[in-house]
Amino acid sequence: MVQIVQDWEPVVLRKPVAATAAGIAASAGKKGGFSNQTANGVSIRQLENDEDEAPMTLPSVSRDLRIALAQARQAKNLSQKDLAARLMIPAKTIQEYESGKATPNNALIAKMERNLGCKLPRSK
Repeated sequence: MVQIVQDWEPVVLRKPVAATAAGIAASAGKKGGFSNQTANGVSIRQLENDEDEAPMTLPSVSRDLRIALAQARQAKNLSQKDLAARLMIPAKTIQEYESGKATPNNALIAKMERNLGCKLPRSK
């Protein structure tokens, strides 16, 4: 007959003494973790201490472009979906341009001009 005996002594895991002393010096130069710079290389502290009074503004579509785009599309009897299919872009993109939520680049404006057969105001 076999007896099963359990060992009830606790197991304590410790780091070697030399590793903890070296770990303090090594932690200063370790890789990864929190960075003090943004992806563009701008210091976060510089952004926090920015005393510039000017509010940050996002680029927006001029009212002239929004109206001209909608009028040109309607003059050709095209829906937003039809124009988007001709330009090979999502229909939501045309909707965002006409509502002013997105800004088209000049290349896309040129593509719209060719498809609609009219001149549209360019973004600056």
